[in-house]
Amino acid sequence: SNLTDSLSLFLSVSFVTGVLAMFSQQPQDLVVVAGQPVTLPCSIPGYHGVVLWIKDGLALGVGRDLSGYPRYTVVGDHSTGEHHLRIQRVELMDDAVFECQAIQAAMRSRPARLTVLVPPEDPVIEGGPVVSLRAGDPLNLTCHADNAKPAASIIWIRNGEVLNGAMYSKTLLRDGRRESTVSTLYISPSNIETGQKIICRASNKAIPNGKETSVTIDIQHLPLVNLSVEPQPVLEGNLVKFHCSAKANPPVTQYRWAKGGNVIKEVSGDTYEVIVDHSFFTEAVSCEVTNPLGSTNISRNVDVYFGPRMAAEPQSLQVDLGSDAVFNCAWTGNPSLTIVWMKRGSGVVLSNENILTLKAVRQEDAGKYVCRAVVPRVGAGEKEVSLTVNGPPTISSTQTHQAPHGEKGQIKCFIRSTPPPDRIAWSWKETVLESGTSGRYTVETVSTEDGVLSTLTMSNIVPADFQTIYNCTAWNSFGSDTEIIRLKEQGGTQGSPGSTSLLPLMTANISIHGNNIICWPNYAKFIMLILLYMISHSCFVNHINLLLN
Repeated sequence: SNLTDSLSLFLSVSFVTGVLAMFSQQPQDLVVVAGQPVTLPCSIPGYHGVVLWIKDGLALGVGRDLSGYPRYTVVGDHSTGEHHLRIQRVELMDDAVFECQAIQAAMRSRPARLTVLVPPEDPVIEGGPVVSLRAGDPLNLTCHADNAKPAASIIWIRNGEVLNGAMYSKTLLRDGRRESTVSTLYISPSNIETGQKIICRASNKAIPNGKETSVTIDIQHLPLVNLSVEPQPVLEGNLVKFHCSAKANPPVTQYRWAKGGNVIKEVSGDTYEVIVDHSFFTEAVSCEVTNPLGSTNISRNVDVYFGPRMAAEPQSLQVDLGSDAVFNCAWTGNPSLTIVWMKRGSGVVLSNENILTLKAVRQEDAGKYVCRAVVPRVGAGEKEVSLTVNGPPTISSTQTHQAPHGEKGQIKCFIRSTPPPDRIAWSWKETVLESGTSGRYTVETVSTEDGVLSTLTMSNIVPADFQTIYNCTAWNSFGSDTEIIRLKEQGGTQGSPGSTSLLPLMTANISIHGNNIICWPNYAKFIMLILLYMISHSCFVNHINLLLN
C-alpha cells in the first residue's frame, strides 16, 4: 500500500513554470440519492492552467464553462487552485466516473465513482384503496414498486406483523439501471377479516425507511338473516310480530315476505304483524332478504295453539251383517290432541286411535258413532257417522194394542231394515193384506228416517177382533221377521174364558227363515201352552202357512 500511495503522489505532482503543483483534494467515490446536490472536490494549489472535468471519459467543458450542463457548476476560489464540481439535483444520468485533469501539468485525479440511488416510486396495491371479495374466497394482493435503483424490497404488514409467503419478481428497465419489483401475497379465506388494513412497504438504499401504501379489506357476503317470532306459543286469533334482522355487505336492497309459498305483497319492510290462525302452524312464514350478491331466505312456523280441526272426515258405512266396519277419522290440533270413539248414547270408549274397527258387526251395532277430539285447555270437536248393517228386517211393536168396541182401532209395527223391506204384509185368520183396504181393514205404510211404519186400521171393531191374532211380517233380500200383535178391548176384559189365561203368556217374537218357525217364549211353560192354544185356534197355523206361501 505504501508503494501505491507513493506512485499516486508521484503522478499527482508536476512542475508548471518552475513551480511544484500537486492535488491537495481529489474526488472520492460517492453514493448519493437522486435529487440531492453533490460536490466533487478538486484542489491544485499554485496551478493556474486549464482544468477539465471528465465524465465517463468525456470532457464536460473547458475551465469553468460548463454551459452544456446547466446543473453542473465549477465552484471554489480559482486563484487558490479550487476547481470543485457542483451538481445540483443529482439525476440517474449522473451515475458515472468523474476525473479532474490539469491539462498543462498533465495531471489527472484518481477516478471517482458517483453512484446515484433512486428510491422507488410510491408503491401501488392493485384494486386499492378498498379491496372487495366474496366471503369464502381467498385474497390475492399485488403490490408494485417501480423505477428503483437498486430494486426495491417489498414487505407486507398486518396489525404490525410482517406477513410471510409473498412471491417476488424484478424487471430491469430499458435504461439498464432501474428496476421494478412486483410482490404477490396470498391469504386463505380463514385468515381474512373484513375491515382489516394490509400495508405494502417498499424500500431500498435510497430510502431505507421505505414508502408504504395500504388497502382495507371489504368482505362481501349474502345477507345473514335471523327471523324472530314473538310471542310463542300463541293462541289462535292473537297478534304475532315477525322481525327479519339481516346483516349484509353490500347493504340490503329488498325484503320479501311469503306464507306457505305465497308472496305477501302488502308487506315490504323488515317487520310483519298479523293475527294468526291455525294455518300458521303448518304453513311457514318466510323472509327473503336481497342484496347485490343475491338472496337469503329463512322461514319459521308459528307455535299456534288451536282446537281440533278435521283432517280426514270419517264416512258413514253400510256393511253386511257379519262383515267388519272400519271408520277413519283424523284431526289436527296443537298441543297434541286426544281422540275418542264412542257409540252415541253409550259411555264406552271404543278406540283412542284414528281408526275404529268393528269386527263381525251385528244388527245391534248399527247406529250413530262419534269421533271426538280434545285439545287440552284449548277446545274440542266431534264428528258423527252412521253404521248401517245389511240384514234381515227387525220389527218392533207393542204386542197388545187397545181399542174401544164398535169404534175404529189400530195396531202398528215398526220395521227397521237395511236394505229396505221388499214386502210388508199383515195376516189374520184367512186374510193377508199388504196395502190398501179389504172390508173393514186398511193397511197404510209410511217410510221415516229410521225405518218403515206399517199400520193396520180396523173400523167398527167387533168382539171377534179381540180374539184374533194379527201377524206383521216384513221381508228383504237377507230374510224376514214376524211380530204377533193382539188387540185388547179398551176398558174391558178380553177373549173367552178358555183362552184368557193363555194370552199373557203369548208375548213372543216369531222369526220365519225359509220354512222354519223359531219361537222365543217368555216363560218356561210356553211350549206346552202354545200347543194347547193351537188346538183351540187352528187358524194360527193356517196364518203362518199363508205367509210362507
